Amino acid sequence: MLPLLIARLGQAVLVMLAVSAVSFGMFRFVGDPVSALSRENATVEEKQELREALGLERPVLVQYAGFLGRIVQGDFGISFRNQRPVAALIAERLPATLELVLVATILSLALGIPLGVLCALKPEGIAARLVQAVSLIGISTPTFVTGIVLILTFAVTLGLLPSFGRGETVQIGPWSTGLLTASGLKALILPSITLALYQLTLIMRLVRSELIDVLSSDYIRFARARGLSARHIHFTLALRNALMPVITVTGLQIGSLIAFAIVTETVFQWPGMGLLFIQAVSFSDVPVMAAYLLFVGLLFVLINTAVDLLYALVDPRLRVRG
Repeated sequence: MLPLLIARLGQAVLVMLAVSAVSFGMFRFVGDPVSALSRENATVEEKQELREALGLERPVLVQYAGFLGRIVQGDFGISFRNQRPVAALIAERLPATLELVLVATILSLALGIPLGVLCALKPEGIAARLVQAVSLIGISTPTFVTGIVLILTFAVTLGLLPSFGRGETVQIGPWSTGLLTASGLKALILPSITLALYQLTLIMRLVRSELIDVLSSDYIRFARARGLSARHIHFTLALRNALMPVITVTGLQIGSLIAFAIVTETVFQWPGMGLLFIQAVSFSDVPVMAAYLLFVGLLFVLINTAVDLLYALVDPRLRVRG
């Protein structure tokens, strides 16, 4: 296990170096932050002073070296637009995004696994066919369309749920949460459903295909020949093995939900990291954009490493191979 952990940590460092280089190089030349931050009738001298104050006159390699040195210490620079430390901005927006992703993941697992089992055990039933048809619609509909339809239905037409914002939040130390207030819970319903829909259909179809494959294996036939109950075969033997790929997919999808919550947060004006990133793009706020990509890359690396280690704990063959 220790050699496997060391190898994964080494790979994680290399990946983060690559992500830092790509993020800095990609957004170094996206727009001109001086033009976005200057007043409309600013003089050439004022723009030059602002450029020097932002450190944009230094060579690119010097800027990148300084960028690496700062992020190692947890300093992501100062936001061009907000004139505040980027780390403080991310810390303010992170609870909202993680809360949204957590609820969306719980919804997708709580509904996706049972629906996948239903479609696998009774593939020719009316309920299974209906679920699969609806899943095709869900997986092919763009996220922003789903969000707009939910807003029109439940916020505009029925007036049951709020269409934007996070609702009332409670501060618990440095963490803010809306899970402890009625308005916070109501505000969370529509964006979490929108974000969870794609992952739900993906998990459902994955569980269905894996469970059908496991149920046709030899050891399941042997278990039936021994006279074991159908409940024990389906939910103790087959489902446990069918859920192995779900571990990998769910882990990676959590990172994807955080990375691609941008659309959902924009539609619902959810005050999370995705909305912060969109605002940073509009103002060419390079430090915020680079820090966001680094944070998402770090999440993917950590989640992937955790999934690999979990696999090694579950499957002894991987420990021996490692």
